[in-house]
Amino acid sequence: MRFLTKLRIRRKVFLNLDLHQKSSFFVALEQTKTNQRIRGDLPGDKASGIVPGEEKTSHSCSVPQTNQKRSNDARVGGRLKDFLPQWKNIKNNRQSSGSLTHHLWEQVSTLQKLEVVCPVPPEEKGEELDYLESVRKLGPLCGAVHAHFMSLANEKYVEAFNNWFQWTNNSELFLNALSLLKSQDGTKISLHLMKMTSCLERALGDVYLIIGKDCPFLLRDLLTSQELASIFSQPVMNVLKIFLGSPKSLNLRNILWHGFVSPNEIPPKYCSMLLLFTAGLGQLLQSWLTKTKMSLVHRPYFVFSSLHEIKVCPDLNEKMLLLAESFMEKSKFVLPHMVPFWIESFNAFRQGRYADCATVLLPQLETGLRLAFTTVNDCPQRMLTAESTTLYTTFDEILAKNLNDGSPNRLPATLGESVMEFLWDILNHREGPRVRDHLGHGEIQLLEFPKLLATALLGFSIFLLYRQLQQDSLHKEDFAVVHPIIAAAESYCSRFHPIALVQKQVFQCCESLEKWNFLPISCLDFFNETREHQDHVVTALSFYSEVDHIISLLHCEGKACFTAENCSNWLQTDKWFLSTKDLCRKHISNLYCPRLVLEAVSVLHKVSTQCHQVSNNIISISELRYEQWQNKILRSRQRHNYQRLLCSIRSLSTILRLIITIVIMDLHNIHLCTSEKTHLEYQKYLKYLKTILQYTENMSTCTSPEKNRWDEAIQMTSRIILKIKTFNEKNKAI
Repeated sequence: MRFLTKLRIRRKVFLNLDLHQKSSFFVALEQTKTNQRIRGDLPGDKASGIVPGEEKTSHSCSVPQTNQKRSNDARVGGRLKDFLPQWKNIKNNRQSSGSLTHHLWEQVSTLQKLEVVCPVPPEEKGEELDYLESVRKLGPLCGAVHAHFMSLANEKYVEAFNNWFQWTNNSELFLNALSLLKSQDGTKISLHLMKMTSCLERALGDVYLIIGKDCPFLLRDLLTSQELASIFSQPVMNVLKIFLGSPKSLNLRNILWHGFVSPNEIPPKYCSMLLLFTAGLGQLLQSWLTKTKMSLVHRPYFVFSSLHEIKVCPDLNEKMLLLAESFMEKSKFVLPHMVPFWIESFNAFRQGRYADCATVLLPQLETGLRLAFTTVNDCPQRMLTAESTTLYTTFDEILAKNLNDGSPNRLPATLGESVMEFLWDILNHREGPRVRDHLGHGEIQLLEFPKLLATALLGFSIFLLYRQLQQDSLHKEDFAVVHPIIAAAESYCSRFHPIALVQKQVFQCCESLEKWNFLPISCLDFFNETREHQDHVVTALSFYSEVDHIISLLHCEGKACFTAENCSNWLQTDKWFLSTKDLCRKHISNLYCPRLVLEAVSVLHKVSTQCHQVSNNIISISELRYEQWQNKILRSRQRHNYQRLLCSIRSLSTILRLIITIVIMDLHNIHLCTSEKTHLEYQKYLKYLKTILQYTENMSTCTSPEKNRWDEAIQMTSRIILKIKTFNEKNKAI
């Protein structure tokens, strides 16, 4: 509660400052921090006599009431401490380890009966707990738990609690916490607390799925679920909500992961209390599983795919890291009291602790971007917002197109398109790594966090540090050191936006179609010059003529990215591959695409995916049938089917190239295709794309190894060519 009060005070002071006085404000705040905090407790104002667990008194008639409240607090505190001497009297042996945990948890699980977890006052409807009062009364207990943990030897701690951490599927993380608490390093304790809260959320989600179906995405919804209450009991979940749940509670996980607190600002006693809670939950869960004869199954961890796409920065050497560390003191991107977190992220990267590097770095990126956001949008009051009644200024708002009041967000223009596309790629896009979500919700095996991803995050962070340096503060020699990072950041193009995914899919389809030129074909003696074969030749020539006409129509509409001389037989040459691949590499603006654009892009992506599948089907069946033909194991029907396949290849190659051409050209004109059309015209265009999609889906089925319906495929191809030609002729007429 006290650090939330402190944030409110900071915000009010901050409002009265000029934007250029921010740095001085934070430096002064950091210098006075030692005198304002009582070690081991929530931050308080010692000078004014406010300490944790006490109310500020006045010289009015309210003094007796305050004394009565203190009397009640003393009574509760005495009852809480009754069991503390018993901890020390328990013998240190294997048999007593379970007794120790059981006794600790018995006391904590009855907190609501001890009037520490306070019900909501009658005048505050819609809540079930009085969070502020509960936090105040929990202070003494948290301090007592912390003192006991600090008195334990590491070996005895592991012996007593190891079994009860197993349910988290990451017991080592919790067992290592005691040595960090004893180090009294606020930065490392905060880092460990971030990892503990995310791991605990993941474990609670696994427990939820024992009897529940769809695990809630938000931690606060998970903690209020009836499923967990039925397993752990409602009083236990109420206590846990005070630490991790509602924004009106301590909300430790969110204020840490969103970068609202500095090192040493979260009292270590809360980390100790969460350790006890985690062990106690493990004991309760084991008892419940034994009683119900059910089992806990852990969900598999998320594994990052397409890591080669994430490689956007050069390898970071020691010279780069040392120079970047010198930026911290000079860059406006870093708040002075947050420097220890930045130093820890660099040290973690050096030591190969890549998950730790990303865990520390992500909240600091958000804090730096929040500072830039409030500066360029002239809203300094949003800088230190971490209150129960005010919306946090987080990545969602920072990266949005508009502010909450509808005015444009000026930050994207300040950062530049390349930086914005990287941030959207790494944080938001569904097909991207979404590293903050996966790390924050405990979905990643920390020891297997990829170096490439940590390098990308740290590299772009260094670029942002560089961007916020004073002008002309970097020597030429230093600039040469960081130039590879700067060049990579400034040239970044989205890899995971839906438009970029279509370009990638089209490129892969082109590579697949190129392989058709090298398909093995049996000897001509194998075929007879039948009427059926001649009909296929005539059909193919007809297709060529129709496709050339469609290409010329596309050129007239202004969609084509080639000259008029290339229209004739362009699809049949290698120039088509070169032109199409060049279009796949060309950047297309993708920030803040409207819904209509994304809807059309989604259909284009499905079309290109099906085309790729058709191409792979034909390659696979052609190679298989050729091998069977060589080994003379083809039956009569299979030989005829193989003959129809070879007769159809040229026609199918032409239509696939045409469709891929339409996809990539429409993609480059997607903003015009949606913005310049009326609603009716857009609906017709979308229907046209869905017609092509239906054709490609049917073709994927007909060309599958199980079907091999080549005559049907040619008939469908004839119909779709007619539909494409008709649509584009109407567009030309308009």
